[in-house]
Amino acid sequence: MPEHAAVLFANDAFYLAFANRDLDAMEDIWAKETSITCIHPGWEPLLGRDEVMESLEAILNNSPATNISCKNPTVRVFGGFACVICYEVLDQGVLVATNIFVHEGGQWKIIHHQAGAAPPPESMEDDPSDVMQ
Repeated sequence: MPEHAAVLFANDAFYLAFANRDLDAMEDIWAKETSITCIHPGWEPLLGRDEVMESLEAILNNSPATNISCKNPTVRVFGGFACVICYEVLDQGVLVATNIFVHEGGQWKIIHHQAGAAPPPESMEDDPSDVMQ
């Protein structure tokens, strides 16, 4: 599988775990050997696995169910690191997100997620509109 396709697969797994409220899958998606960070919309930065996982557990277990989908992902691969910029479409509106991945243990794992409010793009597609290796 080409690296950019593998990164998109990992990115899709993140959104699937979120949509399914699957904490076990979510924990598996995040890096274990590399330090991780996360900035949820309106939150202070979360630093380290404990803080990030606690926040995700609280969101998945305590927030009302929400529909979420990833649209217009743009992938950049830089050796052992990769970046996906995409739109998150939720019931409440649209966010723009950055997901940074590291190649760890033969798989792409998230090391940083950040999302914030954004106007919707002119068109939203499920397929990557700008995939580069």
